Order: sequence, then C-alpha cells, then structure tokens
Amino acid sequence: MPPVAAPSVVADGLVRVEKALLEAVSTADEFVDGVSTHLIRAGGKRQRPAMAVAAAATAGADRVTDDVIRGGVAVELVQVGSLYHDDVIDEAETRRDVESVNARWGNLVAILAGDFLLARASELAADLGIEVAGLLAATIGRMTAGEMVEISGAFDLDRSEDSYLTSITGKTAALFSASARIGAIVAGLPRPAIDAVTAYGHNYGMAFQIVDDILDLVASDDELGKPAGHDLVEGVYTLPVLRALANGSDAAIELRRLLGAPLSDGSLDAARDLVRLSHGVREAVDVAESYVRSAVAALDAVGQTDATGWMTATAQGLLRQVASRA
Repeated sequence: MPPVAAPSVVADGLVRVEKALLEAVSTADEFVDGVSTHLIRAGGKRQRPAMAVAAAATAGADRVTDDVIRGGVAVELVQVGSLYHDDVIDEAETRRDVESVNARWGNLVAILAGDFLLARASELAADLGIEVAGLLAATIGRMTAGEMVEISGAFDLDRSEDSYLTSITGKTAALFSASARIGAIVAGLPRPAIDAVTAYGHNYGMAFQIVDDILDLVASDDELGKPAGHDLVEGVYTLPVLRALANGSDAAIELRRLLGAPLSDGSLDAARDLVRLSHGVREAVDVAESYVRSAVAALDAVGQTDATGWMTATAQGLLRQVASRA
C-alpha cells in the first residue's frame, strides 16, 4: 500500500511486523533460515500486512495488538511463499533486486522453502482462531486456483474478460481481501465494519492487479525492477491486451497476428506499442478506476479515521501510476 505516507499507527505496526517476520521463520538450521528469509531480508512494500494493520486501526491505535501483528505476518508469509513458487514457474532469475531463490539454490529448494513459509503462515493463523485459520486456508486455495486459471489460458487469443477477472480475483484480490478481514476480525471490529474493509480489500486488490498489468506494458525494465512485457512473453493476455484485441482497429488486427504463440525476436516492443494504439491501456485504466471507486465507497460504512483516510489515498494512488500513460 505504500508509497502514500502511512499514519503513525500503521507505520509503527509495520516496524513490529518486520521484526516478527524474521522471528516467525527462525529455526535451528542455518541453511533453512538463510533460504526462508532470503526475500524477507530483501525488503518489500509489505502491502498486505499494512492492510491488516490499517483495518484494525480503523477502530483506534489500541486495536493493533500483538495478535493483529501476527495476522499481518501470516498474510505476508503467504505472499512471500507464493513468490518463491511463482519464480520457479516463471524461471525468474531476480526478485526484489536480488537473486531469486530458485536461481541461487535451485527449483527443489525454492519449492520446499515456499511450502515452509505457507506452513508457518498456517500455524500463525491457527493460533488466531478457527475463523482466521479457515479464512487463510481458503485464501491459499483461491490463490492457487487463480494461477491455474491463468496458466490454462496461456496464448489464448480468445481468452474472455471473465476468465481474466476470475484469475486476478483469486491470485491477487483474495489475499488483499483476507489481509483486511483478518486484521479486522482479530481487532474485534463489529461485523459490518469487518465486511466493509473486506470489500475494500477485494476492490483494492482488483485495481492493484489491473494497474500492475498495465505497467507491464507501458513501464520500462528499470521502473519495474524486472523485464517489462513479461506477461506477453509468457502468453498471459491481461485486460489491456484483451481490450486491444477486441478493438477491431487495424492495430488490433496486427496485434492478433503477432500474438497467439511465443513472440519472435524483436516483436515484443511492437506488440506493446499496438496495445497502446488500440486504446487497450486507456480502457483498462477506466476499469481500474471503477474498482478504486468501489474500494473507497466501501469505507463509508467504517467512518473517517486516520487509517481509512490513508486507505482511501492509497487506493487513489494506484491510478496515479498509470493515469498519464493511457
């Protein structure tokens, strides 16, 4: 949720999360510790624990208890564990400006380390009660199913928007939604407030992924910290691409000719340009904006606090990343 400056209650909570993350995966084995903390020590925006802390803080700073911090740690361990697995699938060589776990130690170690982090997340969730444990388990299942939906549609020029939205609901929005809900449940918020921040998390997550998919097409390698156009190379046709393909323009026809199979040498930049010419990026920004509006509207049921003000500004900040690029 950064880079919008967080109020002190959220910032202080994230400091506590950072310490607790390392404690949560500490073992008696130096090798296991080195692998399991590799990406944790590399940093990150900690967006999901920030959402858990913020959701709890909507009812006041005193609600950000040690259990809320443990909930934030659990969702971040799910996120990091999923990244270990993603990097194996993508054969990624770097992550967060460091060597990926699979590149350094191999796929087998990366898979096992990802499993270890997911297991530790589940242990923490179990300590927080049956509702939180069940929610986190269901979320991991939804994330996995979302990734499977995405993989099943690789290089499909006729992939539907429903398929795309189903995929990102699982692989991205589910964990943001769960993060907010866990923070609110553990903080003892009333059910209407729990449901409100859950809706915020879902809509934020949808907008977040759409913006991320837009940036993959319009940003540079340096801006992204990873190779731009990765989704096109992998045959993952995201919302801006799907909108461009459906445009019917000459640019859309040319784009359809380029896609549908692995891109030939030198055609990636051409494909990215054609998506922009076909107004796919502009239309995807509009969809992201609708999710941001829904996220902000959901917070009306909670009331105005420092935490909800920050959550609103953070959601709106997503759009600023892409508004000038449409």
